[in-house]
Amino acid sequence: MSSSVESLKVCALGALKGEFIPPGDKSISHRAIFFAAIAEGDSIVQGFLNAGDPISTVHAFRSLGVDIENYGVHYNSVGTDSTITDTLIIKGKGASGLREPKGVVDCGNSGTTMRLLAGLLSAYPFFTCLTGDNSLVGRPMARVINPLRQMGAFIYGRDWSKYPPLAIIGGKLTPITYKLPVASAQVKSALIIAGLFAHGRTIIEEPIKSRDHTERMLPAYGVSLKVEGLTVAVEGGCTLQATDFTVPGDFSSAAFIIAAACVINGSEVLIKGVGLNPTRTGFLDVLRQMGADVKIENLKANSGEPVGELLCRYTDGLKAISIGSNDIPSVIDEFPILCVLATQARGVTEIRGAKELRVKESDRIAAMTAGLRNMGVTVEEFEDGLAVEGPVQLKGALVNSYNDHRVAMAFSIAALMAKGQTEIVGYKASEISFPGFYDTIRRLAVK
Repeated sequence: MSSSVESLKVCALGALKGEFIPPGDKSISHRAIFFAAIAEGDSIVQGFLNAGDPISTVHAFRSLGVDIENYGVHYNSVGTDSTITDTLIIKGKGASGLREPKGVVDCGNSGTTMRLLAGLLSAYPFFTCLTGDNSLVGRPMARVINPLRQMGAFIYGRDWSKYPPLAIIGGKLTPITYKLPVASAQVKSALIIAGLFAHGRTIIEEPIKSRDHTERMLPAYGVSLKVEGLTVAVEGGCTLQATDFTVPGDFSSAAFIIAAACVINGSEVLIKGVGLNPTRTGFLDVLRQMGADVKIENLKANSGEPVGELLCRYTDGLKAISIGSNDIPSVIDEFPILCVLATQARGVTEIRGAKELRVKESDRIAAMTAGLRNMGVTVEEFEDGLAVEGPVQLKGALVNSYNDHRVAMAFSIAALMAKGQTEIVGYKASEISFPGFYDTIRRLAVK
């Protein structure tokens, strides 16, 4: 691997072997800051993901008056410095302790930061303006603005309140019963957080089960939730109590190493300390359907989240499958690497019902279609997904990540299988969720 200012040139490095500890879970890292900040007392968060998106949440809460101390940087690896996590001490402000920020709150590239803050700040009687980078200000926010307005918040955004920046004046909230039109863990979590401050019971129903980290974590802070099937109910007026919390390894980050081990001849990797929340591991179900050799070992509970090890081995002869709208919520983050896996599967792999991916950090459907075609893959693009024909010998090419971390890492794995050199524009986007990604690949590669 060699790098330039904006691109990275990647060639095949051979089989991957060894052990790997993923960086801290991004979704859980965000939520740990949110809940500790409004709890009574000091909380210690271990394993916090020291990367772009969660750091945006840290900066946001510091601007709201929360004291967050970095107690130390830790290197999660076996034998070398590969992925980075932090231990943080958060001095909770309680339910009413946040203060009006002196300036605009910059959420960076993080949709989680912005949407969850919209829910929280809807309960505070002061003015806040939330903005972000060029990608974030193009992401839809009406889906969270509309229900929060029903609860009594004053929220306005660009283009008739469709997009950021968001201007928020919060206050007394009224509980609502709300059915999400599209399954979204971010919107669900924003409404649960707002519901903590409403007088009465807020009920949220989703069409398909989305990731449930918020529901699993809040009881650790003393909040009682009622979860029945696709419905979550929260009573307002709860007082959160400080607690120490350990963030497990991020499954969505581990997915890139899992995929590489499955498709690079001779590979065998043991992934340790990874979160195996069933609302996040649809990727494992897909791999099993494709015939991949991935085994779960040493499963245990950790701060309300299942954590274990994954033994991943090279599998010859993966099979093409079809993925539909009911499967998408549990594999939403793994879409880019699924597209890469499909290039090595026999037949046509079709992924549909994923229109939401048009408005992620990039248009992931268009980005993966264009890049894979450059690498010699036959791809049919749909409005809500794509179809990939395999298996194919990938060829090195120029590909663009469009500054999307998951697209950048997916093409990096594709490059490890390609004949010749692949140049990835915007490779540094990987730092948003997986600091040390390229160091991890180098370490695992058999010389």
